[in-house]
Amino acid sequence: MRLLGLTRFSRGNFAAAAVTVMAAALPMTAQVNLTGAGATFPAPIYQKWFSDYQSIGHVQINYQAIGSGGGIKSVTEGTVDFGASDAALTDAQIQNFKDKHNGHTILLFPTVLGAAVPTYNIPGVTQQLNFTPQALAGIYLGTITKWNDKEIASANPGVKLPSTDIVVIHRSEGSGTTYCWTDYLSKVSPEWKSKVGKNASVDWPTGLGAKGNDGVAGLLKQQAGSIGYVELIYAVQNHLPFGKVKNASGEFVKADLASVTAAAGALKEMPADFRVSITNETGKGVYPISTFTWLLVPSQWSDQGKKNAMVSFLKWAITTGQNSVEALDYAKLPASVVAKEQKQIADIQ
Repeated sequence: MRLLGLTRFSRGNFAAAAVTVMAAALPMTAQVNLTGAGATFPAPIYQKWFSDYQSIGHVQINYQAIGSGGGIKSVTEGTVDFGASDAALTDAQIQNFKDKHNGHTILLFPTVLGAAVPTYNIPGVTQQLNFTPQALAGIYLGTITKWNDKEIASANPGVKLPSTDIVVIHRSEGSGTTYCWTDYLSKVSPEWKSKVGKNASVDWPTGLGAKGNDGVAGLLKQQAGSIGYVELIYAVQNHLPFGKVKNASGEFVKADLASVTAAAGALKEMPADFRVSITNETGKGVYPISTFTWLLVPSQWSDQGKKNAMVSFLKWAITTGQNSVEALDYAKLPASVVAKEQKQIADIQ
């Protein structure tokens, strides 16, 4: 009987031990770490995406919102796994990346659509202001210096504008939001185009600089009589008033999901490399200072675990991830763009 009992006990122990060994032999899904840096424009939706996706894809994505210029520099130098920019890369920037990475290129993936809006802090003015292209260009050129200038007043009948000086605020670092803003001004003002031009960083004719969308929003709150430009979500989150802008069809339009989506819809065709500008598009209800924002992803990866994690995240972001963008005042990608991006994902090796 003791022998039988011992035999039963041994079998039980063997079974338990076998389960333990099998469990130990099963591959555990290790968490992959990705690092990224760049645009502050999409930072709110990126932070939400990275947090939501961590439990789904077992990926820890660390992102620094340092501005588009910093993101382009970081991914080109290889100090991060991916970059982010609100400005489509130039031919020179793509060639620079190739030169540093043995001829391998970098791919642009649109993620969401947003808008740069003119925000202002004018004591005593509670109405939403209208801005003509000429007014915005003149303010940032430094040729319109008073809030009651006729170019501003004529677009805002019934609003009592003060005779105080306009305090101009702009970004201090290389910024995709700046690129969007100056791209627009270059299209509507020949003087701006010839004297300043479009770029992520420009020689500003006038104004005070602040770092990041949040920095501009913070300085604007402190400076009475000021105007600045920020991504729509930063104006909403900071409870800043922002103006309507007269579009190429002659309509004063407020930035919102519908008007940004309308700007994307006015695009005739998306280029194969996704480098496109949608500022100053024509059409009913189009907000004229709208833009795509892009993730910048190397085409070649030496770490296959990281590559697989990046690919899986991209597939999720342009499909399932789109369901959460409108709650943060971004517009979804058009279905036609998503379809093209899904094909390009296959180019990541």
